[in-house]
Amino acid sequence: MRMRKGIKASLLFLLAVTAIGEAAAQSPTQSKASAMETDVTKIKQALLGNWESIAPEVRPSAAKNADGSLKPFYLKRAFKYLPSDRFELEIINSADPYGAVPLARLKIGGHVLWQGAHPIAPGAQKVDFIADEAYEVTPLAAGFADVLNKVASAGYAPWAVNASQSIFGKTFVPFALKEGTNFMEYDLVYLGGDLLFWGARNIDGRGFDTEQNRPTNLQIPLIRK
Repeated sequence: MRMRKGIKASLLFLLAVTAIGEAAAQSPTQSKASAMETDVTKIKQALLGNWESIAPEVRPSAAKNADGSLKPFYLKRAFKYLPSDRFELEIINSADPYGAVPLARLKIGGHVLWQGAHPIAPGAQKVDFIADEAYEVTPLAAGFADVLNKVASAGYAPWAVNASQSIFGKTFVPFALKEGTNFMEYDLVYLGGDLLFWGARNIDGRGFDTEQNRPTNLQIPLIRK
């Protein structure tokens, strides 16, 4: 009897130690995963609402000047993050750094895919923006409409100032869009209070068109509207 009790006590002890060991092994991973999910949930909640550029932003473009330097382009953004990871984005491109000569308005609608933490800053997240709902272009200057009529006339009505046209799911040579595909960017977001940072453009003009080209720095922020 004593031997049986001793064996039983030993087995119970071993089971208890094993359970504690498994709990110790699983707990950090589970806690880390749970904390990550909670953090992203908090970020999404804080991101809801309207955001806009503090001032006109300058970015390098893929186009080059005669001396080989990259041409800058200027824009202002108005961004809305909605429930169910939906977003709406309006971009006004201008010919000058002060936004006094607007060239075009772009309106994009789609979804945000959350891809995990980004190393640029604690709380930064990799996100993919997919324009799978809408993409619209409106010329705001006669010169820009004239250019579109030369390089993007097939499949579109004549381009005219303040006349919007959808390029969603269509070939649109100026933006390298192909028929049946959705525009997508591999980007990042970082929230700092009432400031929303996206990724800064690559200094060599590369777009955010692949994981390898995902930004590694922060753009001038949007402010909560």
